[in-house]
Amino acid sequence: MMEQIREAVNFLKEQGIGKAEVGIVLGTGLGKLAERVNIEKVVHYEDIPHFPVSTVEFHKGELIYGSLKGKKVLMMHGRFHFYEGYNLRQITFPVRVMKLLGIEKLILSNASGSVNPEFKKGELMLLDDHINLLPDNPLIGKNYDELGPRFPDMSEPYSRKLNGLLRSVAADNSIKLNEGVYVVVSGPNLETRAEYRFFRTIQADVVGMSTVPEVIVANHMGLPCAAISVITDECDPDNLQPIDVPDIIKTAAVAEKDLIVLVEGLLDKL
Repeated sequence: MMEQIREAVNFLKEQGIGKAEVGIVLGTGLGKLAERVNIEKVVHYEDIPHFPVSTVEFHKGELIYGSLKGKKVLMMHGRFHFYEGYNLRQITFPVRVMKLLGIEKLILSNASGSVNPEFKKGELMLLDDHINLLPDNPLIGKNYDELGPRFPDMSEPYSRKLNGLLRSVAADNSIKLNEGVYVVVSGPNLETRAEYRFFRTIQADVVGMSTVPEVIVANHMGLPCAAISVITDECDPDNLQPIDVPDIIKTAAVAEKDLIVLVEGLLDKL
């Protein structure tokens, strides 16, 4: 794996991608932030050695290098999911590459469904913790000591400092920012009523199909990270409605305005 990572890193350097301070991963329906970057270079995933290719309709599939709020950023416009058929080492490969390209912090976003009845569609949630229900882990297999330890600590998976700054930005801009626990499942089907009740029983607040593998790998490499969930639907098991993907994307687009304010405000404070 190290040889593959180095090959991808060297290729990107040859393409003109230099050291960036912050890595950003954009989730489903959350691509508008990319339009605010002063772009220096765009590389399509399919051109990067050993990179997976995003197969989800709402994930563009390109790595963007440039400046945002005075900070050099590497932005993944589209991510990968377990349900696409990739293993978790493949899914987290880009985070490894971004770290070796020099990023010092990682900001992630995702779309999720709320199982906490107090969290409403169109609101944001700051991830304070997570529960991993994926049938895999990106650290299974040979450990590479140059990347991180065999048994990484996960007592604080999300940076206390970054979360504090995001709370401050939210307060400064009168943005409602819920906080809670994200539970990740494999997908791609949505969950049953009984499963939503189970998630609430284990104290999850929202459910999604991404982010946690990237956070595990970030912690393995000592890379501070923060993650914000856009709540696109309410998963009330007693009043469960059929999935409406266009409505989910529409909700994400509306809530994204506040997400952009939070991310740009965080970059301002770094």
